[in-house]
Amino acid sequence: MTAPAQRISRPAPTGVKILRVGVIRDGKIIEERHIRHPGQVTVGQDGTNTFVIPASELPSTFPVFEHKGGQYTLVFTDRMNGRVANRAGDNDFAALKTKNLVSRRGAVWVLPLDESARGKVSLGEVTLLFQFVSPRPEPARVALPDELRGSVWSSIDHLFFAILAASLFLHFAGAACIVLSPKPVDSDLTLDELPDRFARVLLPPKPPEPEQPKSTEPTAQTEERKDPKKDVKKKDELPAEATARKAVLQQKVASKGLLKILGSAGGAGALSDVLGSGTGSGDVAAALAGARGVSIANAESVGGPRGGGAGRTAGIGDVGTSGGGKVALAGKGDAKVTGQVAAASPEVDSADVDRAALSRYIRDRLGAIRGCYERELKRNPSLKGKVVVRFNITPAGRAGDVKIEENSLGSPEVGSCIQSLMRTWIFPFKPPDEVPVQYPFLFTSGG
Repeated sequence: MTAPAQRISRPAPTGVKILRVGVIRDGKIIEERHIRHPGQVTVGQDGTNTFVIPASELPSTFPVFEHKGGQYTLVFTDRMNGRVANRAGDNDFAALKTKNLVSRRGAVWVLPLDESARGKVSLGEVTLLFQFVSPRPEPARVALPDELRGSVWSSIDHLFFAILAASLFLHFAGAACIVLSPKPVDSDLTLDELPDRFARVLLPPKPPEPEQPKSTEPTAQTEERKDPKKDVKKKDELPAEATARKAVLQQKVASKGLLKILGSAGGAGALSDVLGSGTGSGDVAAALAGARGVSIANAESVGGPRGGGAGRTAGIGDVGTSGGGKVALAGKGDAKVTGQVAAASPEVDSADVDRAALSRYIRDRLGAIRGCYERELKRNPSLKGKVVVRFNITPAGRAGDVKIEENSLGSPEVGSCIQSLMRTWIFPFKPPDEVPVQYPFLFTSGG
C-alpha cells in the first residue's frame, strides 16, 4: 500500500498588503494584476511597460505608481481625471489640488498612498482601478512519494538507448582505427618507373612517314641551287655536251605554265598580242631576248614621246587627274529647348508637417522635375499645362503612394517621370502617422 501524498504548505503571509490594479476599457475589465514585488507600475504603448495598452491617447510609457521608501505614490497630470478615497476622505483630482493634499513635481502631481487608499485614474479611453489587498496564499505544492516519482532510467526508452549506444560505439571505434593506423609511405616515381600503359596513353606512337619517291631527273630549281664553283667547271666541258643539256632544259621549261600556252601552235597569236608582231615565228627565247628585268618607270615608259633624250622618274602627278574643288561640311547642332516649372502652395492635412519647409524642400528639386518636362518638350514644343501630384509623407520621411491626380499636359511620360523622382525623396519630417499632401506644378515653355 503506497504512502499518501504529502502536502507542503507555505506559511501564511504577514499583514503587509499588496497593490491590486485592474484595467477597464469600453466598460470591460481587460486585465488585472497583483503587484507582489513592490516597484514602479507603468502604462503605455511600449512593450516594456507593466500594462501594455495600444491606445492612441497614451504615451509610449508613463509611471502611474511609484514605490519609494516603502510607500506607494500616485502620479498624474493635469490632463488626467480620477478619484481617490483614503483616510483624508473621498476626493477627485481637482479637490486634491485645492486642499493641497498633493504636491507638484515638475509637470506632474504626486499623492502619497496608504494601505486604505483606493480609487480610479482615467487616461483617455482607459481607466485604472486600484486598491491595497492582502496577498492570497500561494497554492500548496503536492509532493509525490519516492515510489511514484520514478527515476531517469525508467523514463528512457531502453531499445532506443541501446541502438544509440551501439551506433556511437561503432562510429568512434572506426574513427579510432583510422587515426591509429600507420600512414602509407608515398614513393615518388620517376619517368623511367612508370608503367608502359601510361606511356602509351600520354605519348601515342608517331605514325610512319610515307616514303617520297626519289626523282632521278634534275629539276630547274636543283640546277639553280648548284654550287657556283661547279658552274666554273662546266665551262670547261665539251661544247656539244653543254649544248645538249641546254636544249633539254629549255624543253622542260617551255612545257610549264604560260610558256607552254604561248609556245603552242595556236598560241602564236596570243604571243603576238602580248609581245608584238615580231613574235610571229613563235621563238620565245628570241621574243624575250630584249627583256632587261625590273626597272623604274619614267615619263617615256608611262606614255611620253618615243625617241632620244634624257628621261625623268614618273610621279603621281603624271598619272593623276587635274582640277578639283572644295567640299565644306556644315556644323550640326541641336536646338536648345527650355521650360519653366512653377510650384503653387501645397495642401497639407496635418500640423506635423510645416508647409513652408515642405515648399522650400520641393523648390530645391524643381531642376530635376524641369528635366522631365524639357525631355518631352523637344518632341512637342507646344506642351504646357498643370500637373497635380498627391502623395503621403510616411513616418520614415519618404513619399509613399505617389499618384498623379491631374495632368493637363497631355503627356503621361512627364507624370511618370515625376512619380519616379518623388519616390526617391527623403523629407526632413518624421510624422507619427502618414500625412497626405497635394502639390501642383505649372509647366510653361521658355521658347
